[in-house]
Amino acid sequence: MKTSLQHIKKPFNEEIKEYEMVFSEIMTSNIALIDVILKYVIKHKGKGLRPLIVLMAAKQVGKINQQTYRVASVIELLHTASLIHDDVVDEANLRRGFPSINAAWKNKIAVLMGDYLLSKCLIGATETGNMKIMNMLANVSKSLSKGELLQIEKSRKMNITEKDYFSIIHNKTAGLISAAAYLGAITTSEDEEDHSNLKEYGENLGIAFQIKDDLLDYYGHWKLLGKDSGNDFKNKKITLPLISAFNNAGDKETKKIKRLFRKKLSKKEEKFILDFVYKYNGIEYSENKCQEFSDKAKTCLNKYPDSEVKRSMISLTDYVVMRKK
Repeated sequence: MKTSLQHIKKPFNEEIKEYEMVFSEIMTSNIALIDVILKYVIKHKGKGLRPLIVLMAAKQVGKINQQTYRVASVIELLHTASLIHDDVVDEANLRRGFPSINAAWKNKIAVLMGDYLLSKCLIGATETGNMKIMNMLANVSKSLSKGELLQIEKSRKMNITEKDYFSIIHNKTAGLISAAAYLGAITTSEDEEDHSNLKEYGENLGIAFQIKDDLLDYYGHWKLLGKDSGNDFKNKKITLPLISAFNNAGDKETKKIKRLFRKKLSKKEEKFILDFVYKYNGIEYSENKCQEFSDKAKTCLNKYPDSEVKRSMISLTDYVVMRKK
């Protein structure tokens, strides 16, 4: 089964074009500075996975409509707002290989732009007139901040457990991807089982996606991934590969790694940590977990008959595990 993103998107090309028109219309204002930054954001936008998931879920259980396109747009607005805020928090200078908003326009403007896009998202949600959509987006907005704060707290204390890690993912990446699938289903189906199945599909897919994202920071000794190389180390983010290695290593080595994390790392020290993670099977364990959640996502689609849409959704779970960036 082909797993290139271009191939996965092919059955949805017409719907993606329609979504992009709606999104571009929403991403306009009557303030010159905002329009300049919004054009920059659109020019350097990412893979468009979250709006794609909205469209996939909607088409899996019904017929895509204007509300589907609006939901896909507000999901992408929320995702973009969260990335802008994350880059400020992380002091990241790059996003997808280009200067981040905070690097190009400084923190003050970046924070305000993130707030602006979040407001546009919530306004867009109210314009659907659907309380389920409004409630879900409001809760996801809260969870994104909650997850970031939990991550900061646990990273500072160096006491993050695997349970904490999955709680953070649930609040951040998985919560938003789960919402994308759930809200897509809501726009085309009134069947509660459809809503539940696709929400769970998104949750498992989101967990697999984030584990893979964290693995990519280790592969190839931090090759450039469209963000600051080794940025998780720079910002003291302890993710699953390192947590797993801590669980397998002795106290002496674990304490040494944690001491290193409290200071600015040299390239030699970064390599020492990388070797530690490989030595104690942090990479292998995380790869297995990534595959486990990808497989769980697939099982959520079992009730649906074979179709081009279902095959694309299954291919997306494979893509998440196999992607190189």
